[in-house]
Amino acid sequence: MILKYDDIPLVHLPAFKGGEKELAANMFFDGTNRIFRGRLVPGASIGVHTHEDSCEVINVVSGTGVLLEEGMEHEVAAGDCLYCPKGGTHSLRNPSDAQEDLVFLATVCQC
Repeated sequence: MILKYDDIPLVHLPAFKGGEKELAANMFFDGTNRIFRGRLVPGASIGVHTHEDSCEVINVVSGTGVLLEEGMEHEVAAGDCLYCPKGGTHSLRNPSDAQEDLVFLATVCQC
């Protein structure tokens, strides 16, 4: 199967997982797994959440951001791959003083 993000409708998810502003995403969901391209504008975030029954891989495409993982903050940038294992807790934010959107590709799958 080939997924073309530009052919997947863009959804706007306000306060996603309790975050600030909104997550804009081209999201594919097959009933079990999610594959999406996400965009966080400056000041937007995905709230802190735990992957109880899934894991997540995030590849940063452009921009910079801050990953909160198990209570510790890490700066992330284009080219970084972020992994949250099953049972892990994390969030992602684009700082309000950022100069550009944080764009990433993510896969959330049952593991």
